[in-house]
Amino acid sequence: MSRPAPSPVYTLRGASGAFNALHFSCHEGDTPLLFSGSGKGVIHLWNLNNRRTERIIEGHSGSSVIWVNTLHSADTLISQGRDMRVCLWNLSQGRSELMDSLSTESVGFCQCSLLETGQKTCLLAFAGQQTEELKIVELSSKALLCSLIPDSKLGMVMCVKLWQVSRGPLLLAGYEDGSLLLWDITQRSILSQTKVHLEPIMCLTFDPESRRGISASSENKLFSWILDGQNNLLLRDCVTLTNPGVSQLSIRGDGKLLASAGWDHRVRVFGWKKLRPLAVLQYHRDMVLSVAFSDHKDPRQRLLAAGSKDQRISLWSIYNEVPDTG
Repeated sequence: MSRPAPSPVYTLRGASGAFNALHFSCHEGDTPLLFSGSGKGVIHLWNLNNRRTERIIEGHSGSSVIWVNTLHSADTLISQGRDMRVCLWNLSQGRSELMDSLSTESVGFCQCSLLETGQKTCLLAFAGQQTEELKIVELSSKALLCSLIPDSKLGMVMCVKLWQVSRGPLLLAGYEDGSLLLWDITQRSILSQTKVHLEPIMCLTFDPESRRGISASSENKLFSWILDGQNNLLLRDCVTLTNPGVSQLSIRGDGKLLASAGWDHRVRVFGWKKLRPLAVLQYHRDMVLSVAFSDHKDPRQRLLAAGSKDQRISLWSIYNEVPDTG
């Protein structure tokens, strides 16, 4: 390691369940917020100025909240629960009103992926009712754009990632058999497919700028891969971890750092360019389930948050970590 591991700058507590999902909203001029989804079906809005809960939303009938995000600004929150519902919340002017909801018909743990394609146009991808099924809807109208099912039996959809290119939206999906598929949403077709892991892919993330992604499973390995000029998925690097199992992966917005949420209670930080280990963050007493980087413009406010099964969120200041420079 390049330097001793830091300690959390502070921690957040107060939920009665594990923290499955985290999302920062740090718009300039607004109060920096951290949204969390718990295993007891509760969404917390944390004010990062005073480090206290600003609002609590109970909207998934006690079912685990597995994904949270914001639309356009922090005024609209979207949450996904294991009650098979995705909910939209109006948070403007201190409200916590349920505006709309849709059914995913899926009882799995696959988190949704959101793509804002215009000022008021958003696509939402999620696992469908059938085992290998992926659905993409236009969020405001809830209109189904397509249902994607591969020809071969790959098992459950485990994780998905949407992003936009000039020809239209693309989607990466990780499956139960360890396969990774790249879908062209417009053509409803598979552009590339490769077997990456021996076990189900638990999580993945993708950096559109470098056309490079990374995935993890219950194994002790991270696999990174790239898209070449013909949109072929090509394996690139493998990182062996000390202990197996990763719940989530997150790339910082500037493309310099990668964080992993480990089943061994640890958060690992890497330089994204060459996957060079930078730090092992040790604080939690149980599995780390979620990690998220803040999107604040001020480097000193670029925090890393980690949510754990131990019902705590740790926040770390690692803005001055030196990334891979070659």
